[in-house]
Amino acid sequence: MEKIVIEGGRKLVGEVTIGGAKNAVLAILPATILAGDLCRIENVPEISDVTMIFHILKQLGAEVKLIKPGSYEINTKNIVWQEISHELTRHLRGSYYFVGAMLGRFGRARVAMPGGCDFGARPIDLHIRGFEALGADATIEANAMVDARADSLQGSLIYMDLVSVGATANIILASVLAEGTTTIENAAREPHIVDLANFLIQCGADIRGAGTDVIKIHGVKSLHGCDYSVIPDQIEAGTYMVAAAATSGKVVLKNVIYKHLESIAAKLRDCGAEIIENEDGSVVVEGSAALCSCKVKTLPHPGFPTDMQPQITALLSVADGTSIISETVYDNRFRYVEQLSRMGADISVNGKIAVVVGVERLMGAPIKAVDLRAGAAMLIAGLMAEGVTEIEDIEHIDRGYEDVVKKLSRLGANIKRVNFPEPNTIPSAV
Repeated sequence: MEKIVIEGGRKLVGEVTIGGAKNAVLAILPATILAGDLCRIENVPEISDVTMIFHILKQLGAEVKLIKPGSYEINTKNIVWQEISHELTRHLRGSYYFVGAMLGRFGRARVAMPGGCDFGARPIDLHIRGFEALGADATIEANAMVDARADSLQGSLIYMDLVSVGATANIILASVLAEGTTTIENAAREPHIVDLANFLIQCGADIRGAGTDVIKIHGVKSLHGCDYSVIPDQIEAGTYMVAAAATSGKVVLKNVIYKHLESIAAKLRDCGAEIIENEDGSVVVEGSAALCSCKVKTLPHPGFPTDMQPQITALLSVADGTSIISETVYDNRFRYVEQLSRMGADISVNGKIAVVVGVERLMGAPIKAVDLRAGAAMLIAGLMAEGVTEIEDIEHIDRGYEDVVKKLSRLGANIKRVNFPEPNTIPSAV
């Protein structure tokens, strides 16, 4: 087992290059199934979630070839239909995209319910309703398998009761080869929805309106392969932005799309940081010696992302004054607060609202990454804290952050990964 050890108190200074978007690539890679052809995907992040997606694709019969770091050739021509088991999906939240992709290509999908982070119920009923609207018979079985099948898929008008990124992407995947036109109303507008649509368009799909709340998909007979580069990761970039501000540092972020970062930049400015977009597209974040409190409310894009809520809360734990954090997307995303409290943070949670009273400093302590973005918050807390912080359960962090220890080290952090024995391997005292 491994843990991350940080000796805090150092400003982050320098340049960091942001990798490809995790949330985009987890939909784009299953979407290659629909092409049934050779695709070359670039700017693929080297994270454990991607490794698991590739493992599933290979199990289905795809050929996956590394061309160079971050660039892969994926040939899905010889993929055959088969069940995707719990063993393959238990650590992967994005596994549900295989339902839409397999249903769209084969008219049948049988995929185990996804794993990944656990911060409240995230039912896939909107996905199921979308598949049913397209003419599929879709059920969640008692053994937590999603089974969807259709003799043929027919375009339909689908209204989303709630804005759902996963359901929007899954319906797009299932409908690109369906007969007729599918219209998704109240669709998610996130950058990774646009990226998925753009990839499929490059493959020959007819999709219009991605990035708005109404998306129209005109079904086509077939798709083909393409070359495509995944967008930069909005949340990885936002995490380094918060880390720079939290440590009163100055960091230049490269390979970013500033428009995707505007809501994050706005809150950091409220906290006293300076954010500048350079002519070359890079973004400079310079922190202030005195952080200010603010109010944060998570919302669907273009609002403040729920995936940035734990990180901004870590920063606000040492900001002057009282901050209010309102979580509107997930029910139990404040589980990480207990870990910050171990470091001296003063945070009280009531349902989906947290009240953060800024303290003078955090103190290093043994803590855990209870989920992916909580793990990012623990990294930021450790960078700010006085003394040594040891973070366990870092496999969550590896799911979404590429070379995070190396990148932070290059920015001046005193951080390392170390091995430690599992509890049942500790030798008895002699």
